[in-house]
This record gives sequence, C-alpha cells and structure tokens, in this order.
Amino acid sequence: MYLYGMIDEKKEWFADWFDTTYYHTLYQNRDDVEAKKFITRLVQELPLLEGAHVLDLACGKGRHAITLSELGFEVLGVDLSPNSISCAASFEDDHLKFAVHDMREVIVGERFQAIFNLFTSFGYFDSLEDNARVVSAISTMLEDDGLLVIDFMNAHRVIKQLVETESKTLDDITFNISREFDGTHIFKNISFFADGQNHYFTERVQGLFLTDFTSLLESENFQILRTFGDFDLNPFNEDESDRLIIIAKK
Repeated sequence: MYLYGMIDEKKEWFADWFDTTYYHTLYQNRDDVEAKKFITRLVQELPLLEGAHVLDLACGKGRHAITLSELGFEVLGVDLSPNSISCAASFEDDHLKFAVHDMREVIVGERFQAIFNLFTSFGYFDSLEDNARVVSAISTMLEDDGLLVIDFMNAHRVIKQLVETESKTLDDITFNISREFDGTHIFKNISFFADGQNHYFTERVQGLFLTDFTSLLESENFQILRTFGDFDLNPFNEDESDRLIIIAKK
C-alpha cells in the first residue's frame, strides 16, 4: 500500500469513523450504477483528452476512480482511510493506482490535468482554514488550465429540510441517527450496538454554500465554469437541487 502525505495530528473524527467496518455497513446502499452514470455524463462535459492524468481526491473504496479508469484516463485515487484503500487496491492495474493520503497535503512529484472531489468529501474539518489548505494543495497539483470538479451536498436545501431523527437496520445492526446544524457544521450523530458493545460516532461537515466555494476557489485563481444541481447535470438551483456540483479551471 502506498502512503503519501499525512497530517501528523490527533486522529480526527473522519479518520476514525471512515476506517471502521460499521461505516461501510451504514452506507452499503450507495448506488454504484448511479455513480458510474454520473461520472460518464460528467466526463462528457469536460475538455479532457483520453489518457489524461487525473486524481480522485478522497476516493473511498474507489468506485469513481474505477469508472474514470474505464473511460480511458490514467487515475490515482487517494483517501485517508487505510481500510478503504486496501479494498480499492484490488482493482489496481497499469492505469489505476491507489494510495493513503491526507487531502490537505500536496502529493510531491505528481501533476494532474484534472482533480475530482466527489460525494461530499470536503468540509470535514473543524477549522475553515483547512479548506484553504485543501484548495491550495489542489492548485499546486494541477497543471495550468487544469480542471477541478467538486461534488458537494446542497447545504442550503439540506439545512432547510434537515431530518432530525431516523433509524436504519442493516446487517442486523440498528443505527440510530440524529442531526442538527449549529450555524457552521451539520452534525450527524450515529449510535448503535454491535459486537457486544455500544458505539457512538459523530459526522461533522461544514455547511458550505456556493458563495463559500466561490471565495475559496477565487483565492487560488480558479474560475468557476459551470455548476450543476444533480447527478443528471441539471442546472443548480439553491432551493431545489440535491447537489452542488462545481466545475472550475485553474
């Protein structure tokens, strides 16, 4: 397993929760078919040549990276979770590689024509300054005129329609979930009993809006080219869209 840049700090919530088997149990119903269709549609909107070197930043188990490779790109997928990268590594070939990496750090010696950050894999940090570190690292790793694709939740709609409590039973584990918004972060509290003990995790994602991303990207000389509001690439509408998908150029 490759290991690139890491932040040497106390383990953060996402490093702990994302590396458990329970995380993958809770989110096992993610639609891989939908994800593949989304990436295929998305690539058709991008001026990328076959064989372009691209990065899937925060790739999880690699479902988007695998599709990008199948579409003819040279792909590196990186994620903070060693367990996720171990799973993804079974799909490696000459055109698809995976590594453990912290998105706030530059991958030394690598340059990309495009960087993808998909499925709300941004804004996990306590500090807003870490967002700037991520965008700065992305800018450093992108070639001139390189493309950045960010797929984030539509925080405006999520906050307005926040589901405060729910329960889900998956693989004989009942996950009790509560949500709240404190003005900065959306919290998702997850409790369950498994393997003879009680477990409690909290997901914490910043409630970032298009204006926040615009400011972040402009600070690193990115230009937003297009925005979409769902995986079918319909136009973004703050009140109605499920997603906020941004295509920007360095």
